[in-house]
Amino acid sequence: MPVLELSTKKKNSIQRTEEYYNALRTNIQLSGENIKIVSLTSVHPNEGKSTTSTNLAIAFARAGYKTLLIDADIRNSVMSGVFKSSAKITGLTDYLSGKTDLSQGLCETDVKNLFVIESGQSSPNPIALLQSKNFDIMMNILRRYYDYVIVDTPPVGLVIDAAIISQKCDASILVAESGSVKRKALQKAKEQLEQTSTPFLGVILNKYDVSNDRYGAYGAYGNYGNYGKKH
Repeated sequence: MPVLELSTKKKNSIQRTEEYYNALRTNIQLSGENIKIVSLTSVHPNEGKSTTSTNLAIAFARAGYKTLLIDADIRNSVMSGVFKSSAKITGLTDYLSGKTDLSQGLCETDVKNLFVIESGQSSPNPIALLQSKNFDIMMNILRRYYDYVIVDTPPVGLVIDAAIISQKCDASILVAESGSVKRKALQKAKEQLEQTSTPFLGVILNKYDVSNDRYGAYGAYGNYGNYGKKH
């Protein structure tokens, strides 16, 4: 099994924000014992969904859970710069298109308990791959072998992929950049995820300036102020 190494830059970033992602991990666990596969999306690109997905997966792994991170943004993956490998590896699209076995795309990492499936080569028809029988088979297999699976998806405000993937998951979460996303767009994205019939857990407010919070350092928990609330 190929081994991926977490980049030094990402390691330093995780150390600074570890406390916040541990809180997010706990909130997900408190949402229900049956929630094991969680999809993360955003309204627009560059809101931090891939960073959030990676850090959340690491938080589960470091807590002792066998965790898998899937890069399901097969249109425009940005996770390739997070993990590095000296060997050529296959990815999600290679398996879904029937080119390789699922085991060939599973990668160990230098983070204990954390495994990764990268996106693979871009596909001319990503929707067909995500709606394929192979995707259903994969999710059923992974559910048996991992304690938690975190799925990074494309922005739901741009393409339908996130909604298709969320149908196969136990829950979905929206990542929103503070001060960047309009309420109307966020509400539309929320409604689109809710239409999948998969439980919608809430919104993670990302890139929040904690210096404006009157509670100082502990105000950073305001990042998750909207998480888990009923809407």
